[in-house]
Amino acid sequence: MQFKPFKSSQYNLESLTFNFCMGRTAMTTDEKFNALKESLHHMERVIIAYSGGVDSTFLLKAASLSGLKDILAVTSASNSLPKEELDFSKEMTSSLDIRHKIIETEELQDENYSNNPPDRCYYCKKELFGSLRSIAKEDDFSFILDGTNADDKEDWRPGRRAAFENGVHSPLLDAGFSKSEIRDISRALGLPTWDKPATPCLSSRFPYGEKITAAGLERVELAENFIRQFGFKELRVRDHAGTARIEIISDDFKICMMEEVRPRILSYLKSLGYKYITLDLQGFRSGSMNESIKKPKNLQVDSL
Repeated sequence: MQFKPFKSSQYNLESLTFNFCMGRTAMTTDEKFNALKESLHHMERVIIAYSGGVDSTFLLKAASLSGLKDILAVTSASNSLPKEELDFSKEMTSSLDIRHKIIETEELQDENYSNNPPDRCYYCKKELFGSLRSIAKEDDFSFILDGTNADDKEDWRPGRRAAFENGVHSPLLDAGFSKSEIRDISRALGLPTWDKPATPCLSSRFPYGEKITAAGLERVELAENFIRQFGFKELRVRDHAGTARIEIISDDFKICMMEEVRPRILSYLKSLGYKYITLDLQGFRSGSMNESIKKPKNLQVDSL
């Protein structure tokens, strides 16, 4: 089977999943899930871009229940993927008995990416999806899928352009699944990701325009891993050229200020080379690096 971009004449996904968008009776979450499994079943052989996150794990589970002929989960082991996430992706695919391929991507070699422009994510996804397209053509997979959901339409996501250019499909988006619905069904299915915090790539910790390097990514990963041991579930260490800006939820500020915690965080982060360590009083919020830029009306960029 030769890989080819989706065409409505090849497979009418709309007839299975779009009733709720067409002014007809709204579908329940269970009905959406059943429609999703049916749509996946007709795809026969698929590659799933698998990050180990909430959405792609849910998609992987749905695919495993759909009766697909063949599923290949592919994870990119790049510098921007935390090692814990790579390990989790291996464990999850093994538990679902799904073939897993790990590929190396070199987005840091592309200055369009490493110079960290606002559409940085486009260049990352362009390399990833281009690699998946090559695998699909070589091994006769009919579809490439990702875990984009309906809520992502409201985010600033340049990676969607790369998905479109490479014929990547988003079944969760097509079926209208929100993040909360994905978490609810994931919980019912017993998936460990149902309450997993968002885990965006490590490059999201750097202000746009500040060059991204392998050493910088490693420093952020080490800093977050150390701080996380004190029980912080939502956490980002934003790297501002020698200053670490720590984002945690405001309810956890008191933990960070404890005498047995604060000195240890200060000491460790200084050992990593940070000159100043700050606690952001606004608290944790996804996509805080996007607050300083003006979003072009015709450009979507990932919320990180």
